[in-house]
Amino acid sequence: MPVYLDHNATTPLDPRVLEAMMPYLRDHHGNASSVHSYGRLARNAVDQAREQVAALVNAQSTQVVFTGCGTEANNLALKGVAARLAVGRVAVSAVEHASLLGPARALERQGWIIDTIAVDDQCRVSMASLSEALEDASSDVIKAAPQIVSVMMANNETGAIQDIPAISAQARRVGAIMHTDAVQAAGKIPVDFPASGAHLMSLSAHKLYGPKGVGALIVDKSLELEPLLHGGGHEMGRRGGTENVAGIVGFGAAAELTLNELAVRSAHLRKLRDLLEAGLRELPGAVIFAECAERLPNTVLIGVPGIDGEALLMNLDRKGIAVSSGSACASGSGEPSHVLLAMGVDFELARRVIRISLGQGNTPEDVLRLIAALCEQIDYLQAHT
Repeated sequence: MPVYLDHNATTPLDPRVLEAMMPYLRDHHGNASSVHSYGRLARNAVDQAREQVAALVNAQSTQVVFTGCGTEANNLALKGVAARLAVGRVAVSAVEHASLLGPARALERQGWIIDTIAVDDQCRVSMASLSEALEDASSDVIKAAPQIVSVMMANNETGAIQDIPAISAQARRVGAIMHTDAVQAAGKIPVDFPASGAHLMSLSAHKLYGPKGVGALIVDKSLELEPLLHGGGHEMGRRGGTENVAGIVGFGAAAELTLNELAVRSAHLRKLRDLLEAGLRELPGAVIFAECAERLPNTVLIGVPGIDGEALLMNLDRKGIAVSSGSACASGSGEPSHVLLAMGVDFELARRVIRISLGQGNTPEDVLRLIAALCEQIDYLQAHT
């Protein structure tokens, strides 16, 4: 049987989520903006899902803006805020996902200054670098503080968890708007929007056993955003376009299941990760990245000097075991992980990594099968290099 170990890229759709979605895929086709009974039924479903997603992160339903994905949520956060401000500075961590670095670069082309916040060798944001970005007096003219700060809650490659409340407190101290990408964190660890101190938080359904094609941006009530998509008054005027009712219903169902089962899920994943890492430590030369950081319970990023990560990935795939070489959005690029380079990892080793991300359907047998396959494939690749 195939073994799927790439849950940070996407998760399988929970059958209970599919069951909740089916009536809106098959029977209830109304537009949620229509005022007749078909539309009202769809609107009620969207409103219920909004409450379910809000509950997952301890927010209020009016703070939830549904988007087409986590990438759109990140774009709306940065561009939507920047559009209401004079051109200035944005500070982002060096290990952000491509969906955050992309809009940051787009703002840079519009004249914004982008400051990069460094991380340490465990993928944790350097508070000294953060302070420098917030209060840079290195030149004769002191730069104005950034208007926007964005730091992800948990890294998609290493699983390292950032101290978002402390980072948010520093950002707020200089009057900056704080955004956190919680796409990988939600569903694996408790996420609390008010406690995080962030003004904006990105989420995605397909990372927590919901459908692809739907995400959300949680927005502080004090904040005004310029929509990326102009049109009707959908999503409280923050995102034009007819709502994806079935997808939103699925997101709501997945969020409710996640909230109810989070403790059990996290304990299961942690046991599997402990078993996996015990086996990995027996592999000669294997490096577990960010091993000393607080990490997501399901994520392990490893490298073996002298072993090509892509070759190892493909050989495991032939054995029916699916892992990745890092972020799915950068897969196949041939470039070393920008996350590992930011951590100070050697360029060659940064090209020789695989990411294992466990999920609810995995078992100890899956982990032992992976360890055995890794031993076999590493021996094979070393012998043929």
